[in-house]
Amino acid sequence: MKSTGTLLLALFLFVAVSAVENAPAQAAARTDVYHVYFAKAALGKGAEEGDFLKKQGPNAPMPGHRIVLRHQDGEDWDYAVIEHLGTTATVTAAGNPPPGNARDLNAWHTDTFANGPAWPDFAKAMGLDDAAKSAGSVYVVSVYRAAPGHRDELEKSLAQLPSSTGGIAGNVLMQHLEGGPWHYLAIARYNSWQDFATSEKSSVADTLKPDGGWLAIRNHSTYHNDTITDRIAP
Repeated sequence: MKSTGTLLLALFLFVAVSAVENAPAQAAARTDVYHVYFAKAALGKGAEEGDFLKKQGPNAPMPGHRIVLRHQDGEDWDYAVIEHLGTTATVTAAGNPPPGNARDLNAWHTDTFANGPAWPDFAKAMGLDDAAKSAGSVYVVSVYRAAPGHRDELEKSLAQLPSSTGGIAGNVLMQHLEGGPWHYLAIARYNSWQDFATSEKSSVADTLKPDGGWLAIRNHSTYHNDTITDRIAP
């Protein structure tokens, strides 16, 4: 017959393990630097601009560590290129001018340095660890500007990962370091257009929940936009 102490110890271990298994997932630490590039193609040059952006520059510090997304619905840009730079980034006076044959493909662009998770975590969330299997993924790219004095509250709201029934296959939250007029960039990945549509439909019921993401974000953000995209590289 087991002693009372043994039974209490077993109960304690069971509760502790259950708590760990059922605890909400925590956002990955933002240890690395990424270059976020939003580009609008020149008139009539959308396809050529996309083909150019698919090719990583020869001097990239992290070859292969990038994702290229193409606008489907939302903001005015046509492409988003998010490139991993490692744990530091360097800007030189020489810059990074495009080759002559690509210079006129671009109407405008913005550059922002942001911090984000280590590359393995980013790649897994974005489906890049097995790019062939995630070829049909849909991505929603969102930027947020916090209200004055509300940045911590906005980050907390954005860091609340969706439940496993939310249809989202991966989430990344990045924070502005230098560049564009936003504080946070979030990318949500769905395995398919069907998963995206199902998630959108189910989320409507949560819109006005007191602690829901929709209301919480609007309590702490003065500006945000969302853009639906597909992936063209890798």
